[in-house]
Order: sequence, then C-alpha cells, then structure tokens
Amino acid sequence: MLDMVSYSDWILHALLWLPLAGLAHVLWTPAEHAKTVAFRWSLLVFVLSIGLWWAYDPAVGQGGFQLESTRPWIAAWGVSYSLGLDGISLFMVMLTTFTAPLAILGSFNYIKNRQKAFYALMLLFQTGVVGVFLATDLLLFYVFFELTLVPMYFIIGVWGGERRIYAAIKFFLFTAVGSLLMLVAILYLHQRAETLLGAATFSYADLLRLPLTLKEQLWLFGAFALAFSIKVPIFPFHTWLPDAHVEAPTPGSVVLAAILLKMGTYGFLRFLLPLFPAASQHPTVVAVMLTLGVIGIIYAALVAAVQPDAKKLVAYTSVAHMGFVVIGIFALTTNGLQGGLFVMISHGISTGALFLLLGMLYERRHTRLIEDFGGLGRVAPMLATAFVITGLASIGLPGTSGFVGEFLALLGTFETHPLVAIFATTGVVFAAYYMLPMLQRIFFNELDKEENVAVEDLSRREIVILAPLIALMIVIGVYPAPFLERMEPSVQALLERVEQSPNSVLRLGVDELGLGVSAAPVIIPDESNGFPVMGEMGDGPPRGLMAVR
Repeated sequence: MLDMVSYSDWILHALLWLPLAGLAHVLWTPAEHAKTVAFRWSLLVFVLSIGLWWAYDPAVGQGGFQLESTRPWIAAWGVSYSLGLDGISLFMVMLTTFTAPLAILGSFNYIKNRQKAFYALMLLFQTGVVGVFLATDLLLFYVFFELTLVPMYFIIGVWGGERRIYAAIKFFLFTAVGSLLMLVAILYLHQRAETLLGAATFSYADLLRLPLTLKEQLWLFGAFALAFSIKVPIFPFHTWLPDAHVEAPTPGSVVLAAILLKMGTYGFLRFLLPLFPAASQHPTVVAVMLTLGVIGIIYAALVAAVQPDAKKLVAYTSVAHMGFVVIGIFALTTNGLQGGLFVMISHGISTGALFLLLGMLYERRHTRLIEDFGGLGRVAPMLATAFVITGLASIGLPGTSGFVGEFLALLGTFETHPLVAIFATTGVVFAAYYMLPMLQRIFFNELDKEENVAVEDLSRREIVILAPLIALMIVIGVYPAPFLERMEPSVQALLERVEQSPNSVLRLGVDELGLGVSAAPVIIPDESNGFPVMGEMGDGPPRGLMAVR
C-alpha cells in the first residue's frame, strides 16, 4: 500500500515541513482556536509518521540510510538539502512526532496568554528537531540544531516561572557556546574534504570517507563532544537543565526532556563514533566519557533524592538516565549501543509523562513542593495509578520500558568495563531511593490538608494524553523485540565501522599513538572497498585501522 502511493518519496519532506504549514495556519487563525489548530497539525504529522515503521526495512541496505532525498542547496559551498532515515533516526523521529501532539494537548489549560505565539513556537521547535534527526548534510544538520534554540528560548523566557529569564538565558548561552565550537569543527571538515577529496562538501557520506590523523580526530571529537555533552547534558555541563525544567511551562518541560536532550545522544551515535572512530576508541577518551556517565548517574540520583520540588527532582532524573545512555554508547558493544538507544526511547516516554503528570498536579494545587501534597491516592485514584506506573517505568522496574534499556546498557558495559557497570548499577538502587519516597509522600501519606481533599481525578482529556504513554511503557517493556530488530542493523553497522575504521588513515608514526613502536604506518589501498587503510611496510596484507587500546 505504501509503495502504491509512493509514501517513501515524500514522507520525510512532509514530516519536516508540515509543522511550518501548521505554524502559518496558527498565526492566521483567531487566538481562541490556536491550540486546536496546532494540535490537529501535530496529530496529522504523527499519523503520517506511523507509516515509517513499515516503510523502513531493517533487512535492506545493511543498516544504512533509506528513503533518501538529495537536492543541491548552496552548490558553490557544497551544501545540499539531504534527508535520510536509518534504524537510529527512525525512533527519534517517531518519538518526536508522538510527543509533540501530546505536549500540545497537555497545554490546553496551562497556557492562558499569547496562545498564538506559543503554539507557533511549538510547531517551529518540532520542525527543527525533525530536521536534526533527518539531515544527512552536516551544515543542514547544524542549521536545524541551532534552530531549536530559538523556540525553546522563548517558550521558557515568556511562559516560564518567576526566574524564567535567568533560566532561558542560561540555557541559550550554555548550548550556543558548544554549538559554535561544533561549527568550527564542521568548517574544518569541509576544508579538509576540499583538500583531500577534491570536492567542497558537507555531505555526511562524503565526510565518512575523509582520511584524518589521530590528532585531527581527537581535536574534532572534542569540539563535537562538547556541543553534544551540553545538550545531553552530561555532568558537569548539566547545571542549565534543572533551572530550565523548573521554570519552563509544562509542555516546554515535556519536549525538553523527551526530545531536545536526545539531540545530544543522537549526535554521539550519528557523528562522534562514525566520523572519528580512532578517537572514539582512544583509551583516554573512553575512560573520560564512561567516568562522566557514571558520575552523572550517581550524582544526579543523590541530588534528586533531597529535592523538595517535585519538578526539580524529575529534572535531575534526566541527568541520571542520560548517564546510562553515555556508558552504553562508549562501551562500544552491540548490547551497549542498543541499550543506550532504548534508554533514549524509554526516557522520552516516561519522563515526558512525569512532567505531564506534574503539570496536571500543578493545575490543581498550584504548587510543586512535595510536602504540600499527601494522600491524593484516596481522592484521585486514576491520577495516582498513572503516576505510580510512570514512576516505576522511570526507575526501570522489570516489565516496563525502562528496564529493557538500562539492562542492555549495563550488560553491554559489563562486557568491556565490568567495574564501570558495577558502579553504574548502584544508580538503579538510588533511583528507587528518590522516586518511591516521592510517590509515597504525594499519594499515600495521610490526607491531612484541606486543599488536597478537593483535588479532582483525571479528566477525559488527561486520560487521552496519558493512556498511549502508559501503554507504550508496558508494551515496550514486555515485548521489545520489534524495536530491537529495527535498530540492530544500524547499530551493527555503526559498531563495525568504529572497530574496523577502514577510512580513517592515521598518518602518524605508531609511536605517537603511545604503542611504543617506531615503525611508521603507510597508506595502502584496499582493493575490497576502495578506501585507504593503515598498514606497515612488510607486514602483509592490510587489516584495517589498528585498534587504539
């Protein structure tokens, strides 16, 4: 059916640009209808994106891009409008299109002023994020990466809490500084491509063929890693996140946690590992990234446990969850990479749901302090049930989506770095230490405050918002096989590229790699794939990039 209507020819363009059409419609429509119009456009985009599940075939192309489309954009600079989808970006795109309409629907009672501007910015943000996940041209990727800053800055700064200006400026400065360094690295890659490949290009496929020395890879890795680490965020670049979450309006917190943070970890998978494979395997780099990931898991969990503000508590859980993603990625194993990607999906669903639930509580009681609640399970049983299920999924209870991702990430890390995995596993215990007491104090303590007696249970609109999120938490946790099958070929291709690295020519003496050998590598053409590989004079047929360990 999809082939009959040429779904694959237009769907990526539609997912990217339909939110902008919705933005124009929102600005044209009367203010009282803005939220309905925005919801309908975002829902249309989600419905169209469902077909990606079948349009993407994991058995085709060995995990490479599908549904590709390329058009010249700025030909003189080698910039193209290039889109593509693989088993990694598939889930990020679908997570984005799934979350956006729920976040907009969840804002119906929360956003009271400047409604047209707010919903227009939400749709603009959706376009930027989808562009990040679909772009296969590095400059195009950078444009969309920076575009997401603009709507999120105004969403926090205009509709946020009392310290919204401080939080918005802090968010913007942190992320913009890292992004500028990444731009410098992208321009350097462009210059090297023009010199070494004979063509001015920002194409992802072309830059994968670019031969770089280890020194170049390490510097470029650092520039890209800083930008993505701030976006994730990784300890110690996380300080902007709690402020942004606490001050942002509920829908802003939802898309910030569920979507925007994934741009950083997606950048690790899409750019850091494949573009700089030798640097990604360098023992110092791996040690630093694993250490920061573990510190983030433990530190964020301990800080979350002492937070009086429920929203700030959930904000710190994002830092801990992203720590699991980082250790899974830099374990450089199939289980680790799949686990990291699975944690990204699960975190987007469960933490997005937690922020929606906290927003619903705030609409009823106009407070986020945990001590102001108590015994709500007696007067709002459906709200309590939804919150408990979501909280258990967030801490990784077996049978929920959170368990699958954390288990695979820890298993993959244990295969190569057992001690790191052991320390990271304590984060699962600490997760229960901060989440379960919060649930107890809000829903199952004594109902001793008059304000809580009148709290209403979930409305029909709120049930519609939460039902698909809770269903996914359980379905993915019980039967993750379809998800793992679709991501596995792309993960395997990524891992093979890092391990073999046939296109990363280290034009350095081996002694510079710290191996204690003075023989100089030379570039030997590899007849099998046309890419140069590293070998040594007289050591027989080339075997690909020498592993840096």
